Amino acid sequence: MSVNVDKQHTAKILENINEEQHGVILTPKKIETDENNVEFYDVGTILEIKNMDETAQDYILDIEVKDKVFIKRITEEKNRFYCEYLIMEEINNITPEESKTFNKQINDLVKMISQIIPQSDMYAQQIINKVDIQEKVAEIFPYIKVTIEKKQKLLERKSVKIRTLEVIELLAEQKDAMYLQMQIAKKLNEDMNQIHKQTLLREQMKMIQEELGMTDEESKTYRQKVEEADLPEEVREVAFEEVSKLERQGPNNSEENIIRNYLDTILKLPWHKSNKKEIDIKKAQKQLDNDHYGLKKVKKRIIQHLTVMKMKDDKQGSILLFVGPPGTGKTSLGKSIATALNRPYIRVSLGGVKDESEIRGHRRTYLGALPGRIISGMKKAGETNPVFILDEIDKLTESVNGNPTSALLEVLDPEQNDTFSDHYLEVAYDLSDVFFIATANSLQDIPAPLRDRLEIIELESYTNQEKTHIAREHLIPEVLEEHGLSKDDLIIEDDALNTLIEKYTKEAGVRSLKREIAAIARATTEKIVVDDIDLPFIVKDEMLYDILGHEKAHYDIVPDKQPAGVVTGLAWTPVGGDILYIEAAMTPGKGRLELTGKLGDVMKESAQIAYTLIKSRLGSIAKEENFDEVDLHIHVPEGSIPKDGPSAGVTILTTIASIVTSTPVDSKLAMTGEISLRGKVLPIGGVKEKVIAAQRSGITRILLPEDNIKDLDDVPDEVKNKIEFKAVTTIDEVLYETLSIKLPETELINIDVEKINVE
Repeated sequence: MSVNVDKQHTAKILENINEEQHGVILTPKKIETDENNVEFYDVGTILEIKNMDETAQDYILDIEVKDKVFIKRITEEKNRFYCEYLIMEEINNITPEESKTFNKQINDLVKMISQIIPQSDMYAQQIINKVDIQEKVAEIFPYIKVTIEKKQKLLERKSVKIRTLEVIELLAEQKDAMYLQMQIAKKLNEDMNQIHKQTLLREQMKMIQEELGMTDEESKTYRQKVEEADLPEEVREVAFEEVSKLERQGPNNSEENIIRNYLDTILKLPWHKSNKKEIDIKKAQKQLDNDHYGLKKVKKRIIQHLTVMKMKDDKQGSILLFVGPPGTGKTSLGKSIATALNRPYIRVSLGGVKDESEIRGHRRTYLGALPGRIISGMKKAGETNPVFILDEIDKLTESVNGNPTSALLEVLDPEQNDTFSDHYLEVAYDLSDVFFIATANSLQDIPAPLRDRLEIIELESYTNQEKTHIAREHLIPEVLEEHGLSKDDLIIEDDALNTLIEKYTKEAGVRSLKREIAAIARATTEKIVVDDIDLPFIVKDEMLYDILGHEKAHYDIVPDKQPAGVVTGLAWTPVGGDILYIEAAMTPGKGRLELTGKLGDVMKESAQIAYTLIKSRLGSIAKEENFDEVDLHIHVPEGSIPKDGPSAGVTILTTIASIVTSTPVDSKLAMTGEISLRGKVLPIGGVKEKVIAAQRSGITRILLPEDNIKDLDDVPDEVKNKIEFKAVTTIDEVLYETLSIKLPETELINIDVEKINVE
């Protein structure tokens, strides 16, 4: 018999063997105790080492069992054990016929076990063919899977017949157990139906989860989760249908993960209305004031909306639209509202979304189907009444995959969003308790049906004074914290901050201003770490060039004089207001009107109307009475920038009148307004931004349509008090205020209706 022994124990064995003693007495330990009190069984064996082969890790010893012995006494000397023993004689009471029968039974049993589990280490079959089983039956003990105690009892048996019968019984039990296990496994694999398989797998999973220390919630089945979840009846029925499908799935079925993801979505969604939270108006007002400077009109409108929500418990979900230039605080206002109302805050960016499925979700028949952004946001919120921000709603685009704007019509309609249908869920979901806030830069890109569902709140450009307060109270502390600085490390003087606002940023909001302050903070940290400067580091006006480089914002300052044919207009842009020069020139020709400067259709129409009005009303006092003999060229500088909008008609009219009469217009005078073919001056938008831009550029007098005078209430006093405003209603007033021209009164043509022959 061969055994593997590690080198450490082999060395100890060899130390105990000398030339006279070739046998080693092995007796199994009876109990495990400390080294000072080792106990052995009374019966053991004498082994003789026949051969020894060395490997990299251990020794292979070829051992022969010589005799069975009874231990009389054990002594210990120099960490070695010695014993006195008696040879135990075996009682061989087996007849030759019995021996032959026993040998065959043992041999057959060993072969059967080897065939049941071929990979097992049943090498006893090789021994059986070489030795007398009855006399050397102990040599197959290692291959019988029984306890040490049972093996020791077999060794202590004196009767060969009894011991052999017990060995046969043990082998038979082992064979039957293995065979039964194999039959059960085979039957389960072949005949067991899907429900039994799932039951077995769940039991196994439960045991694995217990071993891994998983929580009770993690180890629950989907059926248990659905039963315990507080779901609406319709949703519960759908969920149980999906659970039944899942339980019928075979292993590695492709639909298993799809069903699991669907059930996870249903179980994580909030289905029942959240508990009503008391709205603290004073807290909301304080939160808005702390987070945002200015915006008095906007804050007042928000507070009014919150008071209505407080008074009317059953008010449907609120839907607001914040419209304004970038960086004016639209998204952060939504976050402040969520904080004030103590509701979850969810933000979804819709910029560039062009697939309707992004809103309504994908049907589960598609590979990789997911719920839409609305349902995904609700799952993240965990409550039915979050403040839900739909950012950049004006950036949605239509494509071959549908129009996402149309999908929002149901989401943002308080009359029907209590049964919002997501293609992934396929069950109605109630959005009526959600406080929706949409943001946009311009109303023009939002379809009229969608605008009709929104309560619009406009955010206007910040004045330089407002930007200064925002920088001091919000931007500078935020930037200092982001860069590991304190207010004692960096100080930006007022003159430097004003220059930063006026000459390094050109925007309606404060986003670029924060970036420039961050650039100053980075330069400060470099000086602190590298140059080891004394603190605080004070940034002065004249230091900005060294830190930030050349000025980045350019604002036109109107000159003291302008030649005839040049007039200053006012324009609105996505980043605030600006002044707009319109130039005209006359050349001999054939009465053509040429327009340059990359003008849009609306401005082209305004130019054509203005030209027609001038020819019809100003021909008698024009320098060139015959307009058919001259060409008129109108140009708006910065031709690479597209320009359009219904507010340049008055300016174009004045420009043409100035060139045809050779009369210059006051360079400090600016104007805005649209005109009609009857000579009426029509109202326009963006008054606040235009007036701020005019004051910044040195304008001292502005012509406004009479209907826009009321909009001056939104203009800050520090800007409004520096400008003189004149309201105009007709082009007669415009030409009189700009060129001191008094047009002749138009004559009405009397038409005899009765003489008109209608064919």
